[in-house]
Amino acid sequence: MKIKHFISTLILILLATVYSCNVKKFIPEGEFLYKGADLKVNTESQINELDQVEEELEGLLRPEPNSKIFGMYVGLWAHYKGTQEKPGFINRFLNKKIGEEPVYFSQVDPSRTEDLILNRLENRGFFYSTTDSEVLRKGKFASVDYTAEISTPYTLTEVVVERDSMEIDKEIIAMMQETKLDSGSRFALNTLNAERARIDSTLKEKGYYNFNSDFLIFEADTNISDSLRLFKLYLRLKKNVPPNGIIPYKIDTINVFPNYSIDEDGESLDTTFYDNKNFIQGNLVFKPKLLNDYILIQDEQRYNPTLSKLSSNRLSTIGNYKFVNLRYEELATNDSLGHLKASFYLSPMTKRSVRAELLAVSKSNNFAGPALNLVYRNRNLFKGGETLNLTGRIGYEFQIAGGEDRKGLTSLELGLNADLIFPRVIFFVPIKEKFSYSVPKTKMGVGVEYLSRGGLYNLNSVSTNYGYFWNANQFAYHEINPISLSVVNLSKTSPEFDKILDDNPFLKRSFEQNFIAGINYTFNYNKLNDRFRTHGYFLGVGLDFAGNTLSLVDKAIGKDDGKFLGLEYAQYGKADLDLRYHLNIDKKQTIATRLFAGVGVPFGNSSSLPYVKQYFSGGPNSVRAFRIRSIGPGTYRPENFDVNSFFDQSGDIRLEANIEYRFPIVSLLKGALFMDAGNIWLMNENEALPGGKFTKTWWNELAVGTGVGLRVDIQFFVIRFDLATPVRIPYLEEGERWGNTFDIGSKTWRKENLIFNFAIGYPF
Repeated sequence: MKIKHFISTLILILLATVYSCNVKKFIPEGEFLYKGADLKVNTESQINELDQVEEELEGLLRPEPNSKIFGMYVGLWAHYKGTQEKPGFINRFLNKKIGEEPVYFSQVDPSRTEDLILNRLENRGFFYSTTDSEVLRKGKFASVDYTAEISTPYTLTEVVVERDSMEIDKEIIAMMQETKLDSGSRFALNTLNAERARIDSTLKEKGYYNFNSDFLIFEADTNISDSLRLFKLYLRLKKNVPPNGIIPYKIDTINVFPNYSIDEDGESLDTTFYDNKNFIQGNLVFKPKLLNDYILIQDEQRYNPTLSKLSSNRLSTIGNYKFVNLRYEELATNDSLGHLKASFYLSPMTKRSVRAELLAVSKSNNFAGPALNLVYRNRNLFKGGETLNLTGRIGYEFQIAGGEDRKGLTSLELGLNADLIFPRVIFFVPIKEKFSYSVPKTKMGVGVEYLSRGGLYNLNSVSTNYGYFWNANQFAYHEINPISLSVVNLSKTSPEFDKILDDNPFLKRSFEQNFIAGINYTFNYNKLNDRFRTHGYFLGVGLDFAGNTLSLVDKAIGKDDGKFLGLEYAQYGKADLDLRYHLNIDKKQTIATRLFAGVGVPFGNSSSLPYVKQYFSGGPNSVRAFRIRSIGPGTYRPENFDVNSFFDQSGDIRLEANIEYRFPIVSLLKGALFMDAGNIWLMNENEALPGGKFTKTWWNELAVGTGVGLRVDIQFFVIRFDLATPVRIPYLEEGERWGNTFDIGSKTWRKENLIFNFAIGYPF
């Protein structure tokens, strides 16, 4: 009986909804609401790829009718209700968000659509086709039925290039060896236009600076056979083509202005001649020998737009110039060859800059406090495009809303980093880079950090690295650090923290490995940033190995104490995989997904990863329904979530998946609905963390959370607020992990189950 009552109620609600969305009463007198059009295609003979032709023709049926949801004109109804006299706030809001302007039959021109269909068929080679249309009216609605009678298409027999004695004719004939205009192919105007564009692009690569695709013309001869519908294609240059458009150009002079300003007179500046290029500058700003390596064009070389573009890109990647402009100037020409002067105008950025950032930090582990970042930058330090970055940081945090056990816990962080970046490869032996898109950069860095976790311990670290990074193309990024060293020193530990380490030998070992020497590599392939792309994706790969070289040295000299210069070194291998996929429904709506998998394997003299290399989960860029470092390992949960539990929630394996629907609300304010899942595990068994080891039933140990978010999206700057709650808690008993009481009225429930995250930028 209850089920029948529910079904009856549901039917009544649906009927009421349908009635409320009835738009017939709003349609003005004398107008008909346009319901769309149907297209019927008839053919004289069998046609290849007919489905593609039909799809293309259906795309010409304009305008698009109003959309329906479950057979109802919801958007149109919202428009009518929101534009009536005294519509009210709700109707105005619905009209603004989902309202659609009505599409009436008076806006439809069937004869115009017939002409478009016929024109498209002729462009596809279906000459002598016919079209027809019929208007159907019923009540206050109207639609159109179109019919297309498609004739047998014309097919190609051969392509003939009308030639002369000029060099360009020989070039075109050679290019036609790779043409897509095959014998037997159907006449298609877009294919002919693509072929002209291909020839134009190839000729420019061969030096034809002034050539244009409009100089070429295809002529079709259809008088071969009336019954078989064949045609022969002739390709030739148009008449009255300008003489400078059909001769190749070579570069005679290359001028480079390394310190260009519109206020300076280039003729009064000193000129340095190097590698057949003129480097024109007043005082020495950039060493010509170093700047020359970025320029791929050479004198006596034919004009090449690809090399020109790549030269400009390479100069831009130095990081020293605000604007890079390459201009060509035509010089004297003769009957067979043109001459060009190339000039690079390079406008430098400000040499020195200082930036201060005052931050208010709030973390999901209840730490909050101020932080100050100071950044000093010196560009073109040694007149070779080098950049020196000095970064200082001071941060103070205190823990709030953590209960009696957490009161008074503070954190002081001090840091100083120095990076020196060379826009070229610096190696022990000279290396001539072969990357045309951008130049690899060499980075040398050193840093010191001090962390005082109030009353528990001090952590001092010194690190240095030497490596290279570069963009292989506009999507692919590589970074490799052959030398990566860090020394971590744990000092001034409190009795409470000593007890934590004594109770957890694995954690203690991770802090004892205070020397990390290794190599790491990062690869990113990013196609997420193009909002006009329906499918965006990102692939990130990270590899990190440490201690292997030192271990080999130890074995070679007969040592086995696992120490270097008296410091115990870590030995491990670590790999990360980050996959992201964005489905852009339109310019404003996106379904974003991410899958992350990471594993670290300790071996040799190490039984666990160093603490600073371990994974953790939870927080604003992870599983947002759990506080940072509060998930795992596995199904383990400390007896008390006090200050001590903070150190245990890290591990060797991390799996995580996220999905998020992003949508607009008003103006710069965006909304999101999301769900996250993940956990971390240990590679080896740890008696102090029962349930923490990775098992074959790992999927039964995932933490799952869901929530809503608000984002202030100011172009390239996003302020993010996320509110999440757990729906699956892995440390509960099996059978009790799914579910949530959702007792919003309970203060205790809200405190334990509503997690607020504040962050800058999107999580993935």
